[in-house]
Amino acid sequence: MKIAGFDHFVLTVADIGDSVAFYTKVLGMEAEVFHPADGTTRTALKFGPHKINLHQAGREFAPKAAAPTPGSGDFCLITTAPLADWQARLQRLGVEIEAGPVPRTGARGVIESLYLRDPDGNLVEIARYT
Repeated sequence: MKIAGFDHFVLTVADIGDSVAFYTKVLGMEAEVFHPADGTTRTALKFGPHKINLHQAGREFAPKAAAPTPGSGDFCLITTAPLADWQARLQRLGVEIEAGPVPRTGARGVIESLYLRDPDGNLVEIARYT
């Protein structure tokens, strides 16, 4: 048996509205409000066949991480657009690029990456396979 991929991951955030604004405006993700079988209302960010579920700090849904904390995330998102286009977009939006473009190694080979931070300080890597 092998794991084939991932469906979603969870970010614990200080403010869901701030996170939705950042990920939709800056990264072009789509916000989704959904209602699971437990009757709660939840928020996710969709991109391609994946999503990021958002948990409000202090009001996380169970089961949850052992120590859910805003700003503890560090993840890489793959783009097909040139990183120069991302640099221009981020500059237009006033989003600081912490590092990059720099060469890295992704799951399938060599990538070039930009690093930035979301409103909670999570490290977001935008990468393109070369």
